[in-house]
Amino acid sequence: VQLQACGGGLVQPGGSLRLSCVASGSRFSFYNLGWYRQAPGWQRELVARIPTSGNTYYADSVKGRFSISRDNAKNTVYLQMNSLKPEDTAVYYCYASSPGSAAYWGRGTLVTVSS
Repeated sequence: VQLQACGGGLVQPGGSLRLSCVASGSRFSFYNLGWYRQAPGWQRELVARIPTSGNTYYADSVKGRFSISRDNAKNTVYLQMNSLKPEDTAVYYCYASSPGSAAYWGRGTLVTVSS
């Protein structure tokens, strides 16, 4: 599985961005999907995930502002980010995983929140 993330960029505080991550290959609907982020000098942290069941999880820092969704027909997972804050600045990585297997990672897309 190869993952390609896009949608990052420069946005002002309070603005919005939507990240997309397209996966190659088949069996996309069988994967648990999610987004991590890593800011300079910080460890990579889980932002949101959406398993095959569709029960989403969000980090406390993004609850109520971010929304993760998946479109299995398009092999795509999305991260809608609203009310962005400077502390959301990071490289965002999408991943796909299944039980008993190593996760697949996209290259990352940079999100910069600054005025």
